Amino acid sequence: MTRSVALLGLTLLLTACCWSVSGQGFAQETPATPAAEAAATPAPAAAEEAKPAEAAPPADPIATLQATTDKLTVGLDSVFVLFCGFLVFFMNAGFGAVESGFARSKNTVNILSKNFIVFAVCTLGFYLFGWGLMFGGGDGSVSGDGGWYGAKGIMMISGADNSPKIATLGYEGDYGSIAWTGVPLMVKFFFQLVFAGTAATIVSGAVAERIKYHSFIIFCFIMMIVMYPITGHWIWGYGYLAAKWNFWDFAGSTVVHSVGGWAALTGAIILGPRIGKYANGKVNAIPGHSMMAAFLGCMILWLGWFGFNPGSCMAVGDGALIAQVAVNTNAAAAIAALTSTATAWIVLGKPDIGMTLNGCLAGLVAITAPAAFTDLNCSLIIGAVAGVLVVLSVLAFDRVGVDDPVGATSVHLVNGIFGTICVGLFTTADLSTTPITGGPKAGLFFGGGTEQLIAQLVGIGMVGIYTVVISALVWLVIKYTVGLRVKPEEEIEGLDMGEHGNEAYHGFVIQN
Repeated sequence: MTRSVALLGLTLLLTACCWSVSGQGFAQETPATPAAEAAATPAPAAAEEAKPAEAAPPADPIATLQATTDKLTVGLDSVFVLFCGFLVFFMNAGFGAVESGFARSKNTVNILSKNFIVFAVCTLGFYLFGWGLMFGGGDGSVSGDGGWYGAKGIMMISGADNSPKIATLGYEGDYGSIAWTGVPLMVKFFFQLVFAGTAATIVSGAVAERIKYHSFIIFCFIMMIVMYPITGHWIWGYGYLAAKWNFWDFAGSTVVHSVGGWAALTGAIILGPRIGKYANGKVNAIPGHSMMAAFLGCMILWLGWFGFNPGSCMAVGDGALIAQVAVNTNAAAAIAALTSTATAWIVLGKPDIGMTLNGCLAGLVAITAPAAFTDLNCSLIIGAVAGVLVVLSVLAFDRVGVDDPVGATSVHLVNGIFGTICVGLFTTADLSTTPITGGPKAGLFFGGGTEQLIAQLVGIGMVGIYTVVISALVWLVIKYTVGLRVKPEEEIEGLDMGEHGNEAYHGFVIQN
């Protein structure tokens, strides 16, 4: 009924319109009288006003095409960077699986809880303060002035910004140090956020099985506002090390991995070893409960690194650089897995899957700094050395009484330092004059002398000293206020029940 009424109304409306048009047509066909013609003749001024407006000139097709291409480029670059960021975010699952696999089953819930909550904590800290301190204008003046910290647009990404404009094509804002990439501000923020979360996650492994849950959360939040973004500003925020020394770290061997490694090392030392680890004056192995979890975690991390390193290009370009970085990353990981297996086989008498997995991760960490500056052959050398280093480092830390249940310091600190040095050794050409982004000078092995190597060593030293001092102070303040370590009986029982009142494998009997 309603539809019929609507159709009837529409029919009547169309009929009326047709009648109106027909009536006007008939009137135009009626001959006009001379008087009427005279009256109808417009005056010159009126005739001028009655002329139709001139049509706008046609748009320049080349300019239109260029504008459309620019939008598509920004969109493609944004999707690429975000996708790589998603891969890096998923690495949190890998870290959780590796750490829980290398630890005892009675601490699984605690470890998974730490690796989950850490990203939430880092998100808040990096949003509130970390982003601005890392990428804001240095020391209250312009971005990239060689300062010590960002002082513009600190709180909640509040600085002026007209991204995706880049530095050489009209960028105006407080985050000029990252204006070399033409993607929107929120794309830049998200990609840097997942890197920040990775740095804090590294700490979890070294302090596993004996740290209080709330103490770990407090440390990670403080790390996001007074450690990671400050040293990050010196390098990626075009602060002191980048501006004055031309220090280079492509994707974070120092910015992410060494900073996380230094914080992890100080935490492990101040916490002390797990009960029974060094009893009777010897190193006692405390095996993990699931090599399956550790294996899956390592595979997730290997996959995630294809977002970590190639994503640091932060633009698609012609794809050549992305492909180079991806191939270099994979090559270093693969050869490091082989050399770590061989080294463990020689030193320990048998191949050790734990060493193999950590060897792969060590190769990934080591290639992170020079991935865009070197070639495939050098990547194989870097990875091969990293695989040997991680095995020897794990054994050395045990010898000096530093209890690191997952080998986080050996993987991330030792090989983060090594990878950073490799920029000064294996950079294949002088990239320091590259437009917009710049780059390191040629490495020692490619005719560049020691200039870049010295810059890398200075950066390693400055970042190490700052991170060790600040993290040690934070660990000690936590220790003597809210407490750092769980009670001995809680550690023996397992942190799953003591800290969380929960079990990972309820109803199953697993040998601890």
